[in-house]
Amino acid sequence: MKVGIVGGGQLGRMLGLAGIPLGIECEFLDSSATAPAAAVGKIHVGQLDDEAAILSLAQRVSTLTTEIENISTAAFSGAARYCSVAPRPEAVAAAQDRLIEKTLFRQLGIETAPFVALSKPGDLDQVSVNADWPKIIKTRRLGYDGRGQAVVRSHSELAHAYKNLGAVPSIIEDWIGFDRELSLIGVRDRAGAIRFYPLCENVHINGILSTTVAPYDDSRLQLQAETSVARIMNHFDYVGVLTVEFFHTAGGLVANEMAPRVHNSGHWTIEGAETSQFENHLRAVTGLPLGSTKVRGCAAMLNLVSHMPDRPRVLQHEGVHLHDYGKSARPDRKLGHCTLVDDDRKTLISRLEALQSLIVKPNS
Repeated sequence: MKVGIVGGGQLGRMLGLAGIPLGIECEFLDSSATAPAAAVGKIHVGQLDDEAAILSLAQRVSTLTTEIENISTAAFSGAARYCSVAPRPEAVAAAQDRLIEKTLFRQLGIETAPFVALSKPGDLDQVSVNADWPKIIKTRRLGYDGRGQAVVRSHSELAHAYKNLGAVPSIIEDWIGFDRELSLIGVRDRAGAIRFYPLCENVHINGILSTTVAPYDDSRLQLQAETSVARIMNHFDYVGVLTVEFFHTAGGLVANEMAPRVHNSGHWTIEGAETSQFENHLRAVTGLPLGSTKVRGCAAMLNLVSHMPDRPRVLQHEGVHLHDYGKSARPDRKLGHCTLVDDDRKTLISRLEALQSLIVKPNS
C-alpha cells in the first residue's frame, strides 16, 4: 500500500514512521524538500494549495490523506478521481473556517462559546459598548498555535485588534471561564466503527501546547466528549483520526475547535497506548482494522519549543522517550517532544515536572 500525505511536517513524519511496520509506504507533498517527513519518505515539492501538485501526488498512491487542514480542498476533493481520499474534504473545509466550524457545532447540538461573525468594520457595532468583557477576536482562517487571535477588554481594544489582524473576516467569542483544557481523539474506519482514546488534559503557554497528560479520568465528561466527536464523524461519514479541543467549565464541556487529522495532544499515544493515533489513522484510511486505543497506565508529553535541550541530559532520565523532528531552531517553533509513561498518575506528573524544569532551565 502507498499513502500520499499532503504536508510533510512532524505529523507527516510520525505517520510515515507508523506506516513502516505495517508495510505502508508514504509519499508527501510539501513546500520544502527538507521537511521533517523527508527522513521517512519521498517529498514532492509543491505548495499545499497547488491543485496540480495535489492531483499529481494522488495519481501515485492508493490513498490520499493530510496532516494539515490548510490545503486546497478543491484539489483534495478532485483527487478522488485517482485514489481514495480521507478524511472527506468537507470536514477539512469546515475546520479551515472558524465560523463554519462553530456553526456546525451548534447545528449538531455541541455547545460552544457565544459568538458573532465579523465580516466588515461596520459589524463591530454588533458588539455593544456595554457588553461583558473580555472577549476574543479570532480570524476565521489560518489561525493556529495562538496566531490570528487576540484577547480584548473594551470596544476600542476590539477595533484596534481587528485592524492589527488585517481587518479580515473574523469571529468574536465571549470569554469562557474554564478549569482546564481537554481534548478527545477519535478514529473512525470506512465501515463506521469508532474508537476513542481517553480525554487528555492540556496546558498551553502563549497559545502553544506545552504539556499533555492522559487519561483525564471523568466518565461523565468522557461520554459527553465521545458523543460530540461521534456526531461530527457521523455527520461527515468521516474516515481517519479527528480531534476536538474542549474547555472544561462548571457546566461541562464547551467545544473550542476541531482538527481533521492526527493531533499534537495525541503524541503520547506512540509510547502510551496500545496503538498510536498515527498507526490508527493509517489503518483507518487504508481499510485496515482499527487497533486498540487502550492506555498503558498513564502517559504525558512535553513539547520542545524554540530550542532543543541537551540530548544526554534528557536521556539520562529513565523512561524518557525523545522525539527530534529534525527542524532548525527558531522562536515558538515546535522542534520535538518527550513522552513519559507510568503506572501512577502522581508519579508521572512529578517526573514530568522534573523534566520540564530541566528543559526550561537547560544550564541549571
